[in-house]
Amino acid sequence: MAPIRMIDIAVNFTAWNAGVDRIIVTGGSLEESKEALAIAETDGRLFCTVGVHPTRCKEFEESGDPEKHFQGLLALAKEGIQKGKVVAIGECGLDYDRLHFCPPEVQKKYFEKQFELAYATKLPMFLHMRAAAEDFCEIMERNINKFTGGVTHSFTGSAEDRDKLLSFHNMYIGVNGCSLKMAENLDVVRGIPVERMMIETDSPYCEIKSTHAGINFVKSLWPSKKKEKYDKECLVKGRNEPCLVRQVLEVVAGCKGITDIDLFSATLYQNTCRVFFPQDLDAAADALLAGRNESQ
Repeated sequence: MAPIRMIDIAVNFTAWNAGVDRIIVTGGSLEESKEALAIAETDGRLFCTVGVHPTRCKEFEESGDPEKHFQGLLALAKEGIQKGKVVAIGECGLDYDRLHFCPPEVQKKYFEKQFELAYATKLPMFLHMRAAAEDFCEIMERNINKFTGGVTHSFTGSAEDRDKLLSFHNMYIGVNGCSLKMAENLDVVRGIPVERMMIETDSPYCEIKSTHAGINFVKSLWPSKKKEKYDKECLVKGRNEPCLVRQVLEVVAGCKGITDIDLFSATLYQNTCRVFFPQDLDAAADALLAGRNESQ
């Protein structure tokens, strides 16, 4: 089984939101979603998603009973909601870069099916779009009233793709190291409004590397060691870790010319809470943000 990925959705270095760090553990299949929920139950800071990644969508038909498989996902999502741990449906969407795992017609069928999960649970969606913007947006448009909001994470598309996503009023765009590889990527990211953006790591993948176009904006560094020499005081070399969300923040702020990084991180934090943790939105923080924006 592939490593379960973690999406870091709360920056932890601004004083006013200290103590409310959260990580979303991402499910990519029915079995992986069960494991994600089990992991989330081990720590108060952990939450999770329930859904099937586009490259795994053959599992619906391979189960022998696609509807029973769907009902298994729905039951798991409801269980996780009752436990206060499941905060989104996903990771679901379309991935035309890896059609050797799952053909496009199967991907489209079960991407659309998972909007029924979002509708039944009233949860937002954690979405994946790779080289499939046209079909993705067509399905989104047909189902726009079935979900409360969501994020298209690990965005690597064009400016046109970005603008298509932004045309959906309840859609945010998630940025990580894979979104920041080339100068062209940075140009696209510059055009994402701060109020429609989230940042993430997609740990253990998608780290910011020395070859990335925005590497000179990185200020925060941590010591690392090979996994064979594991040290709890160091990162594991070559593995993206949750704390590295700070580097994503620094690169995005740098490429957008943002100097008030604390205000920027606070805005991103509030964006994320609006989608995944609306019950925890901090009114005082919103007032702070409003006041600081008015003074600029």
